[in-house]
Amino acid sequence: MKKNRLAEKNALFRNQWFFLLVVEIGLAIVTGIVNPRFFTTSNLMNILEQVAVLGIVSSGMTLLIISGEIDISVGANIGLSSCVMAMMMKAMRFSFLPVAVGILLAVGNSFLVGITSRGFKAPSFITSLAFISVFQGIALAITKGSFQTIYGQFETIGMTRVAQILPLSFIISIGAYLFVHFLLSQTKLGRRIYSVGSNPQAAYLSGISVAHTKLTAFFLNGLFVGIATMVLLSRIGAAQPSTGTGLELRAIGAVVIGGTPLSGGKGRIIGTLFGVFLMGIISNTLNMLRVNPYFQEVTFGLLIIASLAVSVLSSYGKTR
Repeated sequence: MKKNRLAEKNALFRNQWFFLLVVEIGLAIVTGIVNPRFFTTSNLMNILEQVAVLGIVSSGMTLLIISGEIDISVGANIGLSSCVMAMMMKAMRFSFLPVAVGILLAVGNSFLVGITSRGFKAPSFITSLAFISVFQGIALAITKGSFQTIYGQFETIGMTRVAQILPLSFIISIGAYLFVHFLLSQTKLGRRIYSVGSNPQAAYLSGISVAHTKLTAFFLNGLFVGIATMVLLSRIGAAQPSTGTGLELRAIGAVVIGGTPLSGGKGRIIGTLFGVFLMGIISNTLNMLRVNPYFQEVTFGLLIIASLAVSVLSSYGKTR
């Protein structure tokens, strides 16, 4: 019994998400001491609201990275999908059809990145890099570079707070985490995603369709991007081609910080959850401490570099 408990404790300490939790608690305590407003209900709910969209996008990115793929066109995809949603809402004065079209467009865009990668046998990093220009160019062409405002027309998701406290957008993000957790831990598709990310050749020899599994991951990634676009548009009430720019890097950073290596084959959604929370807490802390916004971007970049270093060192240690 004692050995089992000791083994469980050691396993807990080896989990990267546990260290993220400790860092987040420590960071929150220090920030709360410096600025007591950090622990106010309004500020804590603001953090949850801020990380909702990033959490939804990061959920889809987790599936992709575990499968051994990546999509850096996510931000441009959100920009194009949000512009189409907003333009249709302005023309139709109702929300259901524009939202459905916008989500389907996001799914199609992500799926197109995947098909192109598989068809040309090229790394998805390269194909998604090319599609950044494609998506941004189309968005600029249809909007002529102008804002598409829908203030007051589609704000239910962005403004609603369950029990007058918890943001609805954050609850949607929790639903995304739970869905990915169930998919990875309880379904045959989840096991196949781990297999193709770990060793595509072995997965193929065992009868798994590598192409089908990876394209399914792209499809699901697009679905999460579409849902994130809907939540973001409801929250800000406007769209432009640059909407979502930079979100892909933060999503990749949150996934990697959470312990999912870019090489694929490993990772858990709980790590992504705490990676997203860490980014939200750091952003809020820097704002509370009135740090120059430009230095905030430097901080996020260094954070991602540090997480990559930890991931590489951890893999090296296991190899030794």
